[in-house]
Amino acid sequence: MPASPSTARAINDRLALRLLQQEGPLTAGQLKQLTGLSRPTVADLVERLTAAGLIAVVGEAGEQRRGPNAKVYGIVADRAHLAALDVRTEGVAVAVADLVGRVLAEASVPIGGDAGTGPAVEQAVTLVERAAKEAGADRLHTVGIGAPGLIDPSSGELRDSTGLPEWHRRLVAALQERLPEARVSVENETNLAALAEQRDGAARDRDTFVLLWLGHGTGAAVVLDGALRRGASGGTGEIGFLPVPGTTALPTSTDCEGGFHSLAAAAAVVDLAVECGVPVAAGREPSVVGVVRAAAAVVREAVGRVPCAASPDRVSGAAPPGRPDGVPEAAAGASSAGDSGPALRFLDALADRVAVGVASVVAILDPGCVVLGGEVGQAGGAALAARVQDRIARMTPLPTEVRATTLGGGAVLRGALLTARERAQEELFRPAGRGRPDGGQGPSSPPPGRSVGLSRPWR
Repeated sequence: MPASPSTARAINDRLALRLLQQEGPLTAGQLKQLTGLSRPTVADLVERLTAAGLIAVVGEAGEQRRGPNAKVYGIVADRAHLAALDVRTEGVAVAVADLVGRVLAEASVPIGGDAGTGPAVEQAVTLVERAAKEAGADRLHTVGIGAPGLIDPSSGELRDSTGLPEWHRRLVAALQERLPEARVSVENETNLAALAEQRDGAARDRDTFVLLWLGHGTGAAVVLDGALRRGASGGTGEIGFLPVPGTTALPTSTDCEGGFHSLAAAAAVVDLAVECGVPVAAGREPSVVGVVRAAAAVVREAVGRVPCAASPDRVSGAAPPGRPDGVPEAAAGASSAGDSGPALRFLDALADRVAVGVASVVAILDPGCVVLGGEVGQAGGAALAARVQDRIARMTPLPTEVRATTLGGGAVLRGALLTARERAQEELFRPAGRGRPDGGQGPSSPPPGRSVGLSRPWR
């Protein structure tokens, strides 16, 4: 059954807007070539989108040819402004961007554990308002928040989680109160990091993969066939609670100590380095931030001390010749000299631990690809990823590529921004009368916390 004229126009409009988002400003001729639409159809959609205030002339092209220059059209970037927040245990980072995702202002503030709920919320909200003012935004259309903890799949709200500050849960309501016109939503931080890695990072060529977050804590995001999987209660990927060998106790319903968290979280990484004889620099920052930075620094230092840490043989999963334990000859020689011995032991021991969590994920999900994310995953880079892949190849018959993040700790903020942009564009690019404010029906975006999809329009 052929589409009605109004449906066809809506499809064509969204196609043109998607191309303008992906490719940047285009002429009508370029839109015709990329869409395959006729010249009159392209002229009509350009007129509609211009009248709706979604696109505008941003320049001219064709100075080298005879005749009038062609107009170049682009999305009206200041039609809406977006904010993204990365909420951590002891601080907040904010980015404000325009409708096409161009970052206009960034800011961050540490929030101490003794700040109290009210003052902590006020600090975070004030930071958002200050960043918006710096970006020249009169108001914010959409705010996307990434936070640790579980998101209730029915309400989209951050659930009360033991060990997380109360101000995290209060922040969403406070932002909605201070920014009444904004659409505010919250999503688990690891899920947002996975979105960013798929759009702009290590998983750009993957529709199915798992992101293993290695930072202050541990977490996992599961993407299957392009869709983020949250589970019945929103707890998919709570790998910190996974019972594993090598710990002295089992995790409980309120404490992940004794689970995978005890093997691979930042504090455990620092302790492991000390056990292996690798010196750890004392952090000067607040406790959580200092531990994460110390863990990332000691891993980065160890990688730098181990020659041939990520040789092509190790990355491919094949053990290099010369030693039955898979240690390259060059690294073995350096180890015997005493220079890189502790660093080599540390990296191998860390890979052993990370592989325990990865093997569990692979056995259940068979994702084909696991990205090591977070600050520690970034610090370990290809060297740690290669070591983990070697171990997985020996532990499971399922072929699995292990990759290092290319975004590191910044993936959460990037993912929150992508989510806010997608949600804003979904509403603003909707034809009049189908949920747009100018159609008289008001916004009809998905509920907060449920609007994150990993399909690839609007890159």
